Amino acid sequence: MAKPTVKKPPALKGVSAAERALAVLTAFRRGDGALSLAELAERTGLVKSTILRLALSLQQYRLLARLPDGSYRLDSETLRLGTAYQQAFRLADHVMPVLEQLAAKTGETTSFYVRNGEERLCLFRVESSNRIRMTVQPGDTRPMDKSAIAQTLRRYESGTAGPDEELPLFTSGVTDPHAAALAMPVFGIGDSLVGALAISGPVSRLTTVRAEQIKPALVEAASKLTLACGGNPFSGTVKSGRRRAGSA
Repeated sequence: MAKPTVKKPPALKGVSAAERALAVLTAFRRGDGALSLAELAERTGLVKSTILRLALSLQQYRLLARLPDGSYRLDSETLRLGTAYQQAFRLADHVMPVLEQLAAKTGETTSFYVRNGEERLCLFRVESSNRIRMTVQPGDTRPMDKSAIAQTLRRYESGTAGPDEELPLFTSGVTDPHAAALAMPVFGIGDSLVGALAISGPVSRLTTVRAEQIKPALVEAASKLTLACGGNPFSGTVKSGRRRAGSA
């Protein structure tokens, strides 16, 4: 007896008109006041007549406003949506999955630190599956020392990191002769520093060679988390010294 054919549900597709409208909205960048029709066409790749029609719909929902000179700026509804997003945003919802994936990929302990005055505070942590590991718990604080984590928080919070800073930062045995760590900054809205994403382990296992092997995984994770926090994603280049995409 022939088995009944199981029909797969059709793959869902996006709505092209909505995608074009969103392309117009996301064409606005930090520092933009208003954009001309020509600038919007250049940034979106859409023809001007299409942008004009999309702009009318966006104006009805107060997402876009047209100025007397014919240029466009974001309207009040974008502020309301941004405020609603900030109120609903829970950092743990974004950080913990990244830490878990990074720990599974590297086999090392992963953590997320923020600066707390003259100390660094461990907010989130996922332990390594290895028996030999460093013991720090979420909520524990450490001094703002010369470790990769503290250096990352200090340099990128104060803006003293140079454009040619090589990332991730790596230190071994600097403050603890048995501990090594890699750290990457995570940025949020307005390129403000959110915290430091780190991989740590004993110096016997997290060697310079091993650190080079897992650097790309840390860069990818930090880029993903930065994007989730509303910042500009990293270029993905580990040794070029470029911090983020579009950075000088």
